[in-house]
Amino acid sequence: MKRWVKWTLGVLGTLVVVATAAAVVGTELAERKSQREVGVQRQPVGWAGALASADASTLARGKYLFNSRGCTDCHGANGAGREFINDGKGLRVAGPNITSGEGGVVARYTPEDWDRTVRHGVKPDGRPLLIMPSEDYNRFTDADMGALVAFVNSLPPAKGRAAILELSLPVKLMYGFGAIQDAAQKIDHSLAPSQPIAEGVTAGHGAYVANMCISCHGPGLSGGKIPGTPPDWPPAANLTPGEGSALTRYPDADRFVAMLRSGKRPDGTAVAVMPFDSLRELSDVDARALYAYLTTVPAKPFGQR
Repeated sequence: MKRWVKWTLGVLGTLVVVATAAAVVGTELAERKSQREVGVQRQPVGWAGALASADASTLARGKYLFNSRGCTDCHGANGAGREFINDGKGLRVAGPNITSGEGGVVARYTPEDWDRTVRHGVKPDGRPLLIMPSEDYNRFTDADMGALVAFVNSLPPAKGRAAILELSLPVKLMYGFGAIQDAAQKIDHSLAPSQPIAEGVTAGHGAYVANMCISCHGPGLSGGKIPGTPPDWPPAANLTPGEGSALTRYPDADRFVAMLRSGKRPDGTAVAVMPFDSLRELSDVDARALYAYLTTVPAKPFGQR
């Protein structure tokens, strides 16, 4: 056998061994990471007392948050859960049933469990939630947190199932080696809940609304590939001002709000992947406040998350 053939076969064999070892190690790291205990203490929450006395206005606020902040995208309009990722290549994700019906997963949730799950991305048993975008909800005020949970608890029982989380090998390896973080890794768990701010078309109120955007567009809102999503998903847009910003398409709030309502850019082309079932539910005040805030954030190059 010629020397170059032996050399080539040797290199290929080495690469196979290295790739196999990396797959084994990465898979083991992902398993350990998903089973770790996150150090967020279970402690009394400030909104718990309001659950028993939730009135019509509280439930209405909770319903608005459920419909407009992305909850329906994973859990469905009735809370029974829905599949929202299935690339046919081993990556399949479905949100769980969060009603009191058959297959529901929250029947024994205490307020503390709800708080750690929604705000911190931590299960009642202390392990991390990989898919739950708790970084979007960590800054909820106590009033909004209480209203949301009160509304979810009021949902009619529906038949559903627990969450489905089937990760393809590439996603497992990315998670294991740190290219993908779960929400619990992204959150500063020491922060106190946000203090209430008056609703209005202001940048201050818009900053509160914009918390719902960070799991896709990044904490700096500069977009880029969303870690762990299917390969055919486009990168999230840069929402900061300046060159390369998606905001250049929307020189005024009217056109920005129209995009949220229709799912289409001003030129008529469709915006892919965005959760428009939720975004179109944003009130006019929240939508315009979001635009007001986005025009004030520091400009960042595209893709720096």
